[in-house]
Amino acid sequence: MGEINQVITTLQNLLDYDARKFSSGEILLKNILPRWKDKASSLKLKEVLQKYFEYVSRHVEKIEAFIEAENILSLSTGNKVMKAFIDEAEEKLGNCSDPEVRDACLLASIQGINHFKISSYGTAAAFSRALGMDKQVELFHDAEVNEKQIDDRLSQLAEFEINAKARTPISLPG
Repeated sequence: MGEINQVITTLQNLLDYDARKFSSGEILLKNILPRWKDKASSLKLKEVLQKYFEYVSRHVEKIEAFIEAENILSLSTGNKVMKAFIDEAEEKLGNCSDPEVRDACLLASIQGINHFKISSYGTAAAFSRALGMDKQVELFHDAEVNEKQIDDRLSQLAEFEINAKARTPISLPG
């Protein structure tokens, strides 16, 4: 799918461009999260992934509403960064034969995505604030907060369960 180049001459243009990228990236993530949830062996990880799926679904709806309200031209836009994160995670997951190690890989991959999104949504909130767009500040700030909540849950899960199990997987006597 070819991309149509858009000239970015104002902060508003940049925010609009980023919003289209967010929408595309969130849709990619929304589509892969159910598969990743199925690959997880930890019940707690599955629960966090379900909660994340719900957050991402709401992000898609809110960003699409923002795009519509702002009359942003819906040009063909992909999100190469999110696609690269997902492709990298899929490659690593495909190489993990142990379920506990796969959970650690999945968790770490999702945290990489979280950190990217925390930064992106924080920047969009700052742009919106600079433009005096209070409603959009709230939208992007709320998305940033959701990402931080998932990141915190994943960090706790990694520290107190997932990484310990991956470090010492159960070995069956041969």
